[in-house]
Amino acid sequence: MESLQAYSAPLEGRRGLLRLDFNENTIGPSPKVVEALRAIPADHLAIYPEYDGLREAVVANLSQAGLAHPLGPDQIGLFNGVDAAIHAIFHAYGERGDTLLSTSPTFGYYTPCAHMQGMAIEAIPYEGPGFAFPLAAIRRVLLDEPCPRLLLICNPNNPTGTRLAPQPILELAAAAPRTLVVVDELYEAFAGDSVLPLADFAATPNLVVLRSLAKTAGLAGLRIGFAMGAAPVIDRIGRVTGPYDINSLAVTAAHAALADQPYTDAYVAEVLRARAWLLAQLQAAGVRHHAAGGNYLLIWPQAPAAEVDQRLRQAGILVRSMAGKPLIEGSLRVSLGTTEQMQRFWQAYQAADPSTTP
Repeated sequence: MESLQAYSAPLEGRRGLLRLDFNENTIGPSPKVVEALRAIPADHLAIYPEYDGLREAVVANLSQAGLAHPLGPDQIGLFNGVDAAIHAIFHAYGERGDTLLSTSPTFGYYTPCAHMQGMAIEAIPYEGPGFAFPLAAIRRVLLDEPCPRLLLICNPNNPTGTRLAPQPILELAAAAPRTLVVVDELYEAFAGDSVLPLADFAATPNLVVLRSLAKTAGLAGLRIGFAMGAAPVIDRIGRVTGPYDINSLAVTAAHAALADQPYTDAYVAEVLRARAWLLAQLQAAGVRHHAAGGNYLLIWPQAPAAEVDQRLRQAGILVRSMAGKPLIEGSLRVSLGTTEQMQRFWQAYQAADPSTTP
């Protein structure tokens, strides 16, 4: 345990700045969420949280998108953010000597979770200048003996934005019944590649899908995430969590956010408009960039990335350096907000990277 490297991120001193560093919602949650939180009676804060009805609310919300195989409440796991769900999955299914199969680069928290369990990690690099998903290589390892215990697919992938269509994922799960295939769909709303509409957890009980209200509904500070899968799998994952891991404020906010899907849809639509605007500016200026999925993109400055990062911070804008990340060293990951926010970013970026052509 002494050699374990924690997943860490620079979380302090971010308030009051334009937050384009952690792929958060950049405007805040629905007014109905704020109203619901303000209406909580003071004495309710002295009561342990209650979860009745929240799983049903998640089912109702997901059903709006149309599911070939309807979900039941017992197929919904509630967690203190998707990070807690990921940790619980490793704790419930990973053992020393097992293998985690994943991609590289991808979300950094998978690695310490695997190391906590003493697991080996096989990370397959994304392919080519477009960072394509290494489907053939993943399939070879998945079908080899001994098979990996876990396959983690971040879809769209953070940080490359790489997208994988639902059908290949379902085929991977069906072909490897002894591997738990976990699909991290935190950014699905910005791409539309979810496996949920087609998933049959009775036929593929080794499939788990993760979702959150952090990136779209603006609840990152309250920590609320969900896991969807076969009821026995969700039960097993839930056994390694505490009885009251999700606080009452998060429960109240989740109910309100799930009931106001039009607000979330409108925010996602605005982010996609802002994305199109910024991409047009980058293309016109000849700035190297990569945008495939999610509410973020990668930019390679002409000036050293660390210098551009610092100049943007001085202008009140936070982005995320990809220093040390395989394949994307020298790039900056820029979260997408509203069109107005991206216009502010672009003006500051041109000043921070003076070689950018008009």
